[in-house]
Amino acid sequence: MRVKLTLLLFPLLAVVGATVSAQHVPPPLAPLPKVSNESKSTQAPPEVIASAVAAVASLGNEVVLGHYQVAVERMNPLWKERTAHRMGGMEALETQLADVSRQMVQQGISMISFKPQGQPRSYEVGPSSKMETVNGEAVETLVFRKWLILIPTVTKFRIIRQGSVKPLVIESTSFQAAISDKGTNNWTFIDGSGMSSSDLRGLFVTLPNDLQLPPVEKRESR
Repeated sequence: MRVKLTLLLFPLLAVVGATVSAQHVPPPLAPLPKVSNESKSTQAPPEVIASAVAAVASLGNEVVLGHYQVAVERMNPLWKERTAHRMGGMEALETQLADVSRQMVQQGISMISFKPQGQPRSYEVGPSSKMETVNGEAVETLVFRKWLILIPTVTKFRIIRQGSVKPLVIESTSFQAAISDKGTNNWTFIDGSGMSSSDLRGLFVTLPNDLQLPPVEKRESR
């Protein structure tokens, strides 16, 4: 039985997320302000990381239950805009996602689980500036308004093959990039299955040049 590659290799979110190529990332942000001293990205507090992981777990639960529209509703707005543009508009994007369930049933594919698994990594993004008084003088200082958390995920698919009694189980390792304004824990997501580090840095230009993304791979689960 011939099964669509995107459904086997990657979690459901990749069906729409992986269609965006590097040439469709947004233009660079405005030049960053000069800073009064060296500015370094700090680790997100444990409660922020826990909130992002819980949000990914909740997203996975919804998708496994077949609530695929959540994948579009919670997609990061920057990434969603470019995905929709690539596919001919938001209506076309939603139409394709709505058709995923039918395709999976036709091809004997079901999603067993989708959950966070592994060590998250956090980055400050969303640069802005604020005025501070240093030694009696007004100084423009760089600040970051958003958290970006890279959360490894594991997704399992079951495939019923013609002529085979035992179903095939595929385990896909990937990640979600969870983004939220600081202080809100209102997370949106980018599926990492079809994303390179340069794609992500194109969206968030202050990420390190040597950014290493969590691994993306698939294997048969036994």
